[in-house]
Amino acid sequence: MTVIKVIITGILSVFCISTAALAKNKDAQSEVVIVEDVRWGYLNPLRGDKSPGAADLWGDRTKSVATGMLVRFNQGFSSPPHIHNITYRGVVIKGMMHNDTPNAEKMWMPPGSFWMQPAGQNHITAANGKANLIYLEIDKGPYLVKPSAEHFDNGERPINQHKSNIVWLNQDDSTWVKGGDVEITALWENADKLRGSMIKIPAGFNGKLKTDASEFRVVVITGEVMYKSKETTEPKKLLPGSYFSSTGKFQHMLSASEPSTLYIRSGSDFHVSQKR
Repeated sequence: MTVIKVIITGILSVFCISTAALAKNKDAQSEVVIVEDVRWGYLNPLRGDKSPGAADLWGDRTKSVATGMLVRFNQGFSSPPHIHNITYRGVVIKGMMHNDTPNAEKMWMPPGSFWMQPAGQNHITAANGKANLIYLEIDKGPYLVKPSAEHFDNGERPINQHKSNIVWLNQDDSTWVKGGDVEITALWENADKLRGSMIKIPAGFNGKLKTDASEFRVVVITGEVMYKSKETTEPKKLLPGSYFSSTGKFQHMLSASEPSTLYIRSGSDFHVSQKR
């Protein structure tokens, strides 16, 4: 049996959420952001309405901190060739996305796909769905767009992982999945031993996501989940793009009426269990 430990991290800071979505206790261990409550700006303010929309879920993309944000694109969007000062990761939530070198043939990635764009590499990003939305994550900001002429090689290589090429593991392959048809895939690990993964929970799931991580972040990628915890006692419907997090030992209670995919970034082990 393959034993997989999933260790994923971040810095807990939530941006632009309603007071109703935020645990009010100053000693609260958790926070919840409903996608309908985020406040949108521009990913590249210098381009105005020609830029994709952007909304920080946690962190601050304009500062020297780790950040997770939503980015939305109009159908037919195609950026000019450019580079970034930092490496970023993207997970497709809605639509069809392409990210590669300027002359590469288009590979349209549907929801649940993942890519990693190294700092300094010349590339374009394009969108081909009626509505296009991604989760974009950086380990250190600020997030800047720079001209192709400033390209450099930071030693990293890009990843474009189409949904159909992702390998999933179930409870027979992983000690942290118990009960039902929950599956996991590992996506990345950085030099600080922080890792990211995705889990798939089946329709009818009713269970817990347990963690003891000092930083623990989850973004709904596809489907729909109902969320509760000791601090969020009234169930909240979390649609794609919604986010929840915790610090320390904590249990997140989830149920799903349809198959759903969650992206997870955490600093230590977590476990998924389904009620029998």
